[in-house]
Amino acid sequence: MPTYRDEAVILRTHKLGEADRIVTMLSRHHGKVRAVAKGVRRTSSKFGARLEPFMVADVQLYQGRSLDIVQQAESLGSYGADIVAHYERFTSASAMVETADRLSDAEATSDQYLLLVGGLRALSRGEHAARSILDSYLLRVMSLGGWAPSLGDCARCGTPGPHTTFVVQLGGLVCTNCAPAGSPRLGATSLGLLHSLMRGEWDAVDAASHADTATASGLVAAYAQWHLERGIRSLAHVSDIPGGAR
Repeated sequence: MPTYRDEAVILRTHKLGEADRIVTMLSRHHGKVRAVAKGVRRTSSKFGARLEPFMVADVQLYQGRSLDIVQQAESLGSYGADIVAHYERFTSASAMVETADRLSDAEATSDQYLLLVGGLRALSRGEHAARSILDSYLLRVMSLGGWAPSLGDCARCGTPGPHTTFVVQLGGLVCTNCAPAGSPRLGATSLGLLHSLMRGEWDAVDAASHADTATASGLVAAYAQWHLERGIRSLAHVSDIPGGAR
């Protein structure tokens, strides 16, 4: 059986036997990979700490029939310690890797890997509010997966914007003719924040009010979960975090 090498983000792990772990990774070139890391739960393990969630590693794997085998692992990004030390970073990172795990059930791309690495790096450094990093990641990774929300023309009939009604089930902003009765309207500043989150315009994101941040976060969470067709369990813990927490 051949071996191969790739960069990978560790998404999750679970125990196998007395000393092994099954490690689920999002790799740069091979999509989602599930592999057995033998002996990593022993204190003498040389690379156990490099195969924890939120870490980025250069891994060498032996290709197996159902599960690959981790042969080597070298650290590329030690983000885990700085993330788990802060509750708001930890819960946001958990939602990010859970989303990546769901999306990469389909064919993953290098762009999805790079976006996740960038998000985890920003969280570990506390560059912006943790929830804003998560919201930006969710919008952008959904776009990479082919589910970009319409933030200009009507998502249903294509009528040119601007529009002010965001309907998750219809794919984003919709015109007054397409909006279901009673649909809430977005203010200009909340709509502007969604655009900034999508584009990574961090000066505007960091300057947003708590009310606009909360509105945008609610829409982003609902949109992502609707299109994934399953709830993102970690988001239940993120929702109580103040908008400015880092």
